[in-house]
Amino acid sequence: MKPPKRLQPLIEAGLIDTVERQLMSGKEAKVYVVRCAGETRCAKVYKEATQRSFRQAVDYTENRKVKNSRQARAISKGTRYGRQAQEAAWQSAEVDALYRLAAAGVRVPRPVNFCDGVLLMELIVDAAGNAAPRLNDVALTPQEACTYHQLLLREVVRMLLAGTVHGDLSEFNILLGDNGPVIIDLPQAVDAAGNNHAARMLLRDVVNLRNFFGRFAPALLATDYGNEIWDLYQRGLLTLDATLTGKFARSKAAVDLQAVIREIDDARAEEAARRLRLAATVPAA
Repeated sequence: MKPPKRLQPLIEAGLIDTVERQLMSGKEAKVYVVRCAGETRCAKVYKEATQRSFRQAVDYTENRKVKNSRQARAISKGTRYGRQAQEAAWQSAEVDALYRLAAAGVRVPRPVNFCDGVLLMELIVDAAGNAAPRLNDVALTPQEACTYHQLLLREVVRMLLAGTVHGDLSEFNILLGDNGPVIIDLPQAVDAAGNNHAARMLLRDVVNLRNFFGRFAPALLATDYGNEIWDLYQRGLLTLDATLTGKFARSKAAVDLQAVIREIDDARAEEAARRLRLAATVPAA
């Protein structure tokens, strides 16, 4: 196919040999299958901020570091330079997260290079060597659902121990590769210790997994792994081999009604976003 304009600089730099086809177009980027040095990889081309349906909510960018104080001031003032710096930081956040999580053994695509707003990375394939489907597009047996649910919970734990919460984890950004599920789409990932919303985001990620896999294995709908995982993390007891039961004894202290209302509002907003995401994500022909 004719190379998109955004990929032309990488072709000229020798980072990409040929562009084979567009793989998908999502809320934040377009992804292409490319050939690089004899290997098939994918190139994620980030959309401009005005073209994305996923907004850089302050909840996600809280406590993110920028290169220098000048950038920090510009971002806080909302200047043109500040918006450019914020956009660059949003894109590089995924690159940083991929390298960090890959080093920690998390099941994510292996990053290869990042240049001019384009992320080159490993292409996740299925058993037949084709581009792996999203989990949302796969029908599972009850046993498969339980197996993948447990595997992904361990990946959530592994990410948390690496100091990261995905923040938007669902069946829409998990690929089912030949060796099992692989987690993708990490520009909104947050610092588990430095972001005040990390606990809420982790709980939402785990609930999303429970609700999806619960469609195929209804017994999972009665579990509460999110609160259990976060409680162990807060108490310094979370390890990769920690026994997770899916049960959590809630405190009998007075209920914070405002917090409950916020959780309900967040759940409604998340459901609306999921519907928008499903409608906006158009696979390439």
